[in-house]
Amino acid sequence: MVLNYIWIAFFLIAFVFGIISLLTGDTTIFQKMVDATFDSSKTAFETSLGLTGVLALWLGIMKIGEKAGVVNVLARILSPLFTRLFPDIPRNHPVMGSIFMNIASNMLGLDNAATPTGLKAMAQMQELNPRKDTATNPMIMFLVLNTSGLTIIPTTILAFRSSYGAAQPTDVFIPILLATTVATLAGIIITAGWQRINIFQPALLAALLGLTVFVGLVIWGFGQMDKQTMGTVTSVASNLILMSIIVLFIGAGLLRRVNVYDAFIEGAKEGFSTAVRIIPYLVAILVAVGVFRASGAMDLLIKGIQWCVGQCGLNTDFVGALPTAFMKPLSGSGARGLMLEAMKSYGPDSFVGRLSCIFQGSTDTTFYVLAVYFGSISVKYTRHAVACGLLADLAGVIAAIAVCYVFF
Repeated sequence: MVLNYIWIAFFLIAFVFGIISLLTGDTTIFQKMVDATFDSSKTAFETSLGLTGVLALWLGIMKIGEKAGVVNVLARILSPLFTRLFPDIPRNHPVMGSIFMNIASNMLGLDNAATPTGLKAMAQMQELNPRKDTATNPMIMFLVLNTSGLTIIPTTILAFRSSYGAAQPTDVFIPILLATTVATLAGIIITAGWQRINIFQPALLAALLGLTVFVGLVIWGFGQMDKQTMGTVTSVASNLILMSIIVLFIGAGLLRRVNVYDAFIEGAKEGFSTAVRIIPYLVAILVAVGVFRASGAMDLLIKGIQWCVGQCGLNTDFVGALPTAFMKPLSGSGARGLMLEAMKSYGPDSFVGRLSCIFQGSTDTTFYVLAVYFGSISVKYTRHAVACGLLADLAGVIAAIAVCYVFF
């Protein structure tokens, strides 16, 4: 229901801005908005088409792991923690393993593995859902963990900074890690409070503290490396982990005498059907975002914030990077484009250029994740998912601004 109102609001606001622009002499505004609808529809289809092969691959691998019992082993290991964070999921349920695979993939920046495992987890949670059109508490907690976007290795952002000539492309690594950790912890705490989950349970509290310590150790470890070493370590680690997962699942299947080829084909078929199923949801959200942006409403919002901040006598240096922050919950590709635009206009080593990179890495695309994950299982009523996801995004944005002022 919330998505319904937001979707309508995007179009109505865009139309009003279009009329105002037309009255002030911009005769091309509606042409831009119509072009945005076609471009966004094409992007949505191409995105889904690009996901098809990846989904088929990883859901095929997951099916091998499921039949070989690897996912169940992971579920049993993580049960003490996840049964407290997801109390409505039965102990040792296979979905626990899928959730772990998704979270681990996100943390390592392995997008190709994260989305398929996330969709697999949502499908398994839907099997436990008594009301198929309404999001459950575990679904919402899982979605917030995804939208808060905890990423240990922001490989893509570092690569873009290097290509744009940054003197030290990795100088945003620690700020991104701090901001995304704040967003994730805030998302967990906010959602747990909404769902009346006691975060002071020993196992849960220990896990949150352990996450904080782990991130601190990663920051310290990478802080000892130079640019070239860090790039090598992140690349090798990511690829090694991906190949290890594939070989582990196939090896476990052979040991358990599973027909791994047939299991892979079975899972790959699920990936293909899932990719087709999410196309309408992607078209809906990306077209709305494209029209909203083309209307000029986003630009006016940024100027309004800059004026308000200036009137309060505060530093307005961060405002130039806000387009990336506002676009990130709506569109990953749109936010990436704005990040690159900021680095090109202000310079990759400018305050705005660096802050745009930190915004890009601090959270994930909330509405995109909502559309893909809930769309894949035909959930219409998202309950408090949007509110919790956006609050986690807000925490990440505030943390990114604060961290950027401290570091740069």
